[in-house]
Amino acid sequence: MEWLNVTAEQGLGGLFLASFLASTVLPGGSEVFLWGFLKLHPEQVSTALLLATLGNTAGGMTSWWCGRYLPRWKKLDTLPQRDKVERWGSPILLLSWAPLIGDALCVAAGWLRLHWLPCSVFMALGKAARYWLVAQAALAN
Repeated sequence: MEWLNVTAEQGLGGLFLASFLASTVLPGGSEVFLWGFLKLHPEQVSTALLLATLGNTAGGMTSWWCGRYLPRWKKLDTLPQRDKVERWGSPILLLSWAPLIGDALCVAAGWLRLHWLPCSVFMALGKAARYWLVAQAALAN
């Protein structure tokens, strides 16, 4: 397992990148990176939580931005995620961490032209809560 022995700085950079990419339309789970990093560097829990949340929120806002600049095609009016986002507004983005629907919610929020600030706040809150739970589990064992 010598290859896992990375410095905290290298690991934090990788964690940010993995968290960003996992929150775009690319597949991937950043939770496993957070878990592994905290197993190697438990003293870095606060920094790791902050960077994972920032990276994942930046990825979500990238999806929001992509949705914002999609043309307003009539065909997209029938998507189920669009209806939920329109009904609940930016608080629905507390679920932006969820597999499969999270990316679609972020894109739909941008497409519906929801204001970026509340969207980013609700995204960050949902993602931070998920990462906090992962960190608690990693540090408990």
